[in-house]
Amino acid sequence: MAFLDLPRVPEPEVMDDSAEVEAYASAAAKEHLDAIDNTFVEHAVRLLAGRERGGALDIGTGPGQIVIKLARRLMLWKLVGVDRSQAMVEQAQANLVAAGGALSGRVEFQIADGNSLPFPDHSFDLVMCNSVLHHLREPHKLLSETARLAKPGGAILLRDLRRPGRLSYPFHVWQHGRHYSGTMRKLFCNSVRSAYTLEELQKMLDDSPLAGAHVFEHGSTHLGIERALSS
Repeated sequence: MAFLDLPRVPEPEVMDDSAEVEAYASAAAKEHLDAIDNTFVEHAVRLLAGRERGGALDIGTGPGQIVIKLARRLMLWKLVGVDRSQAMVEQAQANLVAAGGALSGRVEFQIADGNSLPFPDHSFDLVMCNSVLHHLREPHKLLSETARLAKPGGAILLRDLRRPGRLSYPFHVWQHGRHYSGTMRKLFCNSVRSAYTLEELQKMLDDSPLAGAHVFEHGSTHLGIERALSS
């Protein structure tokens, strides 16, 4: 590792502490996270290229906002969100109730481990996860599960934070973490330190069974792996 590289500091795999769940649900964080989630949803919709019907899986769904937002855009799709944290799934289910009956029967949330999921091979037209990779001790397992669960030609969207260099880290977390305070700001800083660089993610993809996918960058804050839906 070069001197200017920022060492990676892994985070815990499961976010189950009540203070952490409340921090993500707080009004202070919600508005900013909402805008970030919107860019993820728009990206997912672009990858689907107008497909009217299908099934989607969100791994590490957290409070479920991305699934709920996407369900409102994809009116004939069925969506499943999974998370290892019972507290997060309970929050997602509460958010689904608050969203109203229009999504009834098309959206569900359940507790499950993204490293080994209880679904048959090739079950989904879209497999996605947002800000999950940096939590995992063995991220290659998530990439393998994604490859297993996506249908042949199915869409894939795995997006996460990106880790900046050593010198740019203080400004990076000040600029992009200015919307947060208290526990939420600490969580954000920890997540940035545990995220991957572009080169690390490319190596991860190269070593995975994901076919036809490539690494992308989203501004200076995010990067990920994507594959568009093919007929």
